Amino acid sequence: MTAWRRLIGDGWRWTEPWAKRRWAGEKTGPNPTDRAKRGTKRSLLTDARGVPLGLVVAGANTNDFKLARSTLESIPVRRPLPSRSRRQTLCVDLGYAFRPVRELAQEYGFTLRTPRRRSQLSPKPMLRRRSSPRWVVERTHSWLNRFRRLLVRWEKREDTYVAMLHFALGIITWFHSLLPK
Repeated sequence: MTAWRRLIGDGWRWTEPWAKRRWAGEKTGPNPTDRAKRGTKRSLLTDARGVPLGLVVAGANTNDFKLARSTLESIPVRRPLPSRSRRQTLCVDLGYAFRPVRELAQEYGFTLRTPRRRSQLSPKPMLRRRSSPRWVVERTHSWLNRFRRLLVRWEKREDTYVAMLHFALGIITWFHSLLPK
């Protein structure tokens, strides 16, 4: 009987439920829309064609407007200064429609373009709806999600996840250079 006990152990280890290992890494936080599962938010800045310029990663529970400054500062190249003839527009969604973002856009020399809230819309029907320039960023996010490794975050460490994001953004930029202008 003692040989059998040595083989299987005391028995209590076999019947207890295994504790789930936390696979959450750095720059993750409880997602407010997905039953507080840990998630990651990517703040992405692109040019008018969708070529990625800047990227910041944070926890899913971080508000969008708090990432605006770090996203603008993450641009690795110097941008040309805006002039009266060549104004630079910063198109953002409603998550960035706050006073600190307006002040930040003014500080950086951008003309801020935010969608209006439903309470600010005019009651008259629009005959033809123009497409929002925001779709360019949404398209780039969709291209990022085509990389299976980035769709679900498997990396624990933030630096490896950001490295994979930069690698995918490099491939997206390379494909943009192949397209006709």
